[in-house]
Amino acid sequence: MKAYEIIEHTADIGVKAYGNTLSEAFAHAAQGMFDIITDTSQIKNKGIYRIELSAENLEELLVDWLGELLFLQGARNLVFGTFEVAVDEKNSKLSAIVSGEELDREKHTIGTEIKAVTYHMLEIQREKPCFVTVLFDI
Repeated sequence: MKAYEIIEHTADIGVKAYGNTLSEAFAHAAQGMFDIITDTSQIKNKGIYRIELSAENLEELLVDWLGELLFLQGARNLVFGTFEVAVDEKNSKLSAIVSGEELDREKHTIGTEIKAVTYHMLEIQREKPCFVTVLFDI
């Protein structure tokens, strides 16, 4: 099973991320998002960051998860390449450990700038094979 595929959409870009579990699909969605931003194969795991989130539902949790990563990327100039995610579906909670480093324009290829995570066409399939679909405003 592939981890994700890029979705081209008018004035937007997105990912459809797959997994054996919803946790894996959330991790692959983050991987896809950062592959849009930069070449993640060049990212070293110099820093480890813990993220804990809760939301009203899984759709909000997915947007909050990717939004938090996007915030860290913009506010702290960080890029991430490794994502360990645990999603508590019943309680709409997420616990993650992500690894990455500060963005270095000489080392990291600059891809497409993502401005925001959107709810447009957002989809979550909880049954196997699990997948999530999310579009980004660029």
